Amino acid sequence: MHLARTVFIFLCVTLSTALFGSYILIPMNLDQADHLKAYGVTYWTLQQGGEIWWLLNYEGGSFVLPNSSSIASECKTRGVTFRVISNGEFNQILQTINDPDVNMEAIKMEKAPRIAVYTPEVNERGEKINPWDDAVTLALTYAEIPFDKIYDKEIIEGKLVKYDWLHLHHEDFTGQYGKFYANYRGASWYIENQKRQEALAKSLGFDKVSKLKLAVTDAIKEFVAGGGFMFAMCSATDSYDIAQSASRTDICSEMFDGDPQDPDAQSKLDFSKCFAFQNFTLVKSPMVYEFSNIDVDPRNRQIAKENDYFTLFDFSAKYDAVPTMLTQNHTRTIKGFMGQTTAFRRQFVKPNVLVMGENKALGEAKYIHGEYGKGQWTFYGGHDPEDYEHRVGDPPTDLHLHPNSPGYRLILNNVLFPAAKRQKQKT
Repeated sequence: MHLARTVFIFLCVTLSTALFGSYILIPMNLDQADHLKAYGVTYWTLQQGGEIWWLLNYEGGSFVLPNSSSIASECKTRGVTFRVISNGEFNQILQTINDPDVNMEAIKMEKAPRIAVYTPEVNERGEKINPWDDAVTLALTYAEIPFDKIYDKEIIEGKLVKYDWLHLHHEDFTGQYGKFYANYRGASWYIENQKRQEALAKSLGFDKVSKLKLAVTDAIKEFVAGGGFMFAMCSATDSYDIAQSASRTDICSEMFDGDPQDPDAQSKLDFSKCFAFQNFTLVKSPMVYEFSNIDVDPRNRQIAKENDYFTLFDFSAKYDAVPTMLTQNHTRTIKGFMGQTTAFRRQFVKPNVLVMGENKALGEAKYIHGEYGKGQWTFYGGHDPEDYEHRVGDPPTDLHLHPNSPGYRLILNNVLFPAAKRQKQKT
């Protein structure tokens, strides 16, 4: 009698679960009202210890979360589209995904990554250091994903070990202050920034800003080698590799560091120290707003704004889960956008680097990825995916106007990527 009652209760619970649902599915296709905040809900659920699945290539890279009133409430509050599915429905989805002929995969997500954004933030008066904004900071803030802001002092002090994921703000790691000298050397923000950078370098024991930045890039490389995830956009991409390659020479003119650049600097570059690039040529003139020929020159790009797009590659979800996660989207064609570093000339991208997004007709790589040691890095060209030609002093992008931005989705794929069960890229 007792056994029969136990079986009856078990069947009732199972039936109830099947009828009333046990999972929340957040679609990431065109049905989603706010793609960007969907990442925020997923991150929030990870913080609560919830079990999450990332369904690669299923409904635009949808997420499956536990069914609870708190998660449903969070979705409603943030304006995120969701639907409740039963155990049976979820099992059917998994059966579809597991079909070897279907390019889909289910990836278990384990924990919320600890996030740091490398940024100078504000000066002593509480004012922004630089007259521009950072797309990743905007994305994290809009998606309500928490992060810490760190800069050179924290990195030199070894505090990167506290984090799983690091974003490099729009930055010049070569010590040339963004090569804004020609146009902005008389601007108050430029003058103050140079003074602050020099004072910071001195306080940390370096006689030049370029030497401080080299030490910072070395520490970031150690962070990646130890298993960290690094993401960079705009000038933080190529200037990082250039700084590493120039570790044995001086590429800064006297207005940047007080003494002339090494006339033989080009021949002393060590491309083996670079994550992504090789065989590039420096732009030595301080009057030219460019670091090297890695970056495509906007003045010579033969394409109109309305026709400027890049295409995401299709990867095998079952065999190449890493790039598949990083390219999840509701479209494979993304609007182009410019920056101090707009995109990367394909001929200077190392052959072992994975190109995930490109404008093939122009020979441009836009979105690239690689591994170093136990960690991984991603470079994304351009400044702001929803501001085609973001200029110094322009207002920040209001993401309330772009909740379904495919370009911003690529940023947030990288934010959630470390939460996934560790995957190795196939070679």
